[in-house]
Amino acid sequence: MRILLRNARIVLPDSVLNSGAVLIEDERILRIIDSASAEPLDADSVIDLKGAIVLPGFIDIHIHGAVGVDVNNASASDLLCVSEFLASKGVTAWLPTLVPAPVEQYEAATAAIGEVMKQQAADATSRGARVLGVHYEGPFVNSQQCGALHREYFRTFGGAADVDSIPRVQNDGAVHMMTVAPEVEGGVELIRELRARGCIVSIGHTRATPDVLDEAKAAGAQHMTHFMNAMSPLHHRAPGPVGWGLLNDDVSLDVIADGIHLDPMMLKVLLRTVTQRRLALISDAIAAAGMGDGEYEIWGEKITVENGRTRNARGSIAGSVITMLDAVQTMLTLGASESDIARMASLNPARLLGIDRECGSIEEGKRADLVVLNSHGEVQLTVNNGAVARP
Repeated sequence: MRILLRNARIVLPDSVLNSGAVLIEDERILRIIDSASAEPLDADSVIDLKGAIVLPGFIDIHIHGAVGVDVNNASASDLLCVSEFLASKGVTAWLPTLVPAPVEQYEAATAAIGEVMKQQAADATSRGARVLGVHYEGPFVNSQQCGALHREYFRTFGGAADVDSIPRVQNDGAVHMMTVAPEVEGGVELIRELRARGCIVSIGHTRATPDVLDEAKAAGAQHMTHFMNAMSPLHHRAPGPVGWGLLNDDVSLDVIADGIHLDPMMLKVLLRTVTQRRLALISDAIAAAGMGDGEYEIWGEKITVENGRTRNARGSIAGSVITMLDAVQTMLTLGASESDIARMASLNPARLLGIDRECGSIEEGKRADLVVLNSHGEVQLTVNNGAVARP
């Protein structure tokens, strides 16, 4: 099966093709063609995009749920519902993210994730966003920077058995990521242990000093979770994790671009100083995403959503209700270019997860994971693994 997406602006890794076409064969990008070329093209289906822009599909590496589904308590069918919703918002791959909870809940959640990955692998025409594995936000984090996480499930590290007790997704190729505060007891040793097991380690929910953060990076941590949120703030006599993150050019940072977790001016500051080279967009969405304002029972407590802002009983922000599309639209209004967006919403997340040879950019031979946005920044269609879905 060959599909031709023609008459489009195509965001490539290093440039934008202002008038071109993408030829897809089965699951892969077969050719990228400049419209000025007279090369004849043979396709089973031709879709005229009428000047719309084609970006690599968005990859959300930090999302707790959507459309009423909480990843911590989700069944396989629940996760598939989230995947379909995300695809309608331009997401082609996502990393279900668990908050600290009892081990029994972890076991059920990772089993459901594994079942979805198995089902999606068996159905190449699935139009839902692909589940990649699991992201543990905690439990080895700082109780003084808990945010909306529940302290009663936090842990310290005393040896390999503590990692053994964290369930893994039992699927070949499943990505495992964990957010860690390196200053907790045994934190740096924990990072070494996780990296030895192939787990991606991100620094977050932390009050670590720069010297401890240097040790964490040397041990294998190369990323920071929802930068500036749930970490001690920048101070001129105590730069902490924020100052450290700004200065370390070999560390990537993800941000929640909803205008609530970070003021729009701060997003502009990060875009100008850190640049798109090491920023990644995340949603940090909770089960209320896609449901509108109201009161929801999530993580064993009432979370209120009002004017798009979440709030738990303690008054803390409790995740977001945005999608990656919302984050993209926000960054575009703040001056990010289309190439910047492709980097922050797709390529940088793919590189962090080690899947950039397969996806994350529009290149011949890569997986056909694409999102088409119209002139208003809305999703016109999503191509996931070569299958076309419309919102």
